[in-house]
Amino acid sequence: MAFNDTYRFGAHAIIFNAEGHILLLKRTYGNKGWSTPGGSIEPGETIHEALLRECREELGVEVQEVVLTGFYYHSIVNSQVAMFRCSLPEGKEIKLSAEHSEYKWFPLDELGEVQRIRALDAMEYIGQVISRSF
Repeated sequence: MAFNDTYRFGAHAIIFNAEGHILLLKRTYGNKGWSTPGGSIEPGETIHEALLRECREELGVEVQEVVLTGFYYHSIVNSQVAMFRCSLPEGKEIKLSAEHSEYKWFPLDELGEVQRIRALDAMEYIGQVISRSF
């Protein structure tokens, strides 16, 4: 990798509810699409620190039971993303930041292919971190 290359590295949370639906947030910026909680890793942060910071900022709660389940390279945006299966503390209410306008629990069959694969990898995680390229 050359010094001036543009390369992104992020950390995101896969959070399931009791029905097995996944939490997605609707962005207020860019394409205003739906995505998992998380974002870019800042210089000096570990992937775990970045995940916890991003979830705290975006959800207003501390995620728990954090388990790294996969690394995914996304060629369209030249980005590597670490995905973590997490849970929300019981009884805590989500308080979105200005970066997101709403949240929704999606059944897996309503997700796009990439989101569904990453969610299934997290759901089926049994101790081996998955690595995929899209």
